[in-house]
Amino acid sequence: MSKNTSTLPVDIEGISSEVYSAVHIFAESLAESTEFQAYELAAERLGQDETSQQAIQAFQKKQQSLQMLFRLNAVSPADRAELERLQKAYLKQPFVIDYIEAQEKLTALCQAAANLLSQRIGLSFATACGPGCC
Repeated sequence: MSKNTSTLPVDIEGISSEVYSAVHIFAESLAESTEFQAYELAAERLGQDETSQQAIQAFQKKQQSLQMLFRLNAVSPADRAELERLQKAYLKQPFVIDYIEAQEKLTALCQAAANLLSQRIGLSFATACGPGCC
């Protein structure tokens, strides 16, 4: 697991050194958390499991082939059933299950941290960040 703390994807010019330091400490703490470590491990294992990858790719391939038909609301019952079967097949893969569970736990931790920050500053942090923040 690599931690790239030398560059940030945001302009930090206007950020005080105290805020920058707190963000750095928070990021390190998050990266060291059980939830983040479990997520990283689950993602790595999922990426290396050939059976899971094949199941995911089969579902995605079918989903992409039906994309235009979905927009036109013209997907046949047989194609819908096949897509559902492929989705269930990949969601039953042990490494997929582990990944989803780890992702949910990490998301819950991030949401809890955002809620705590919101309480602390008296502003809805997630709302202030915009969509996709947490």
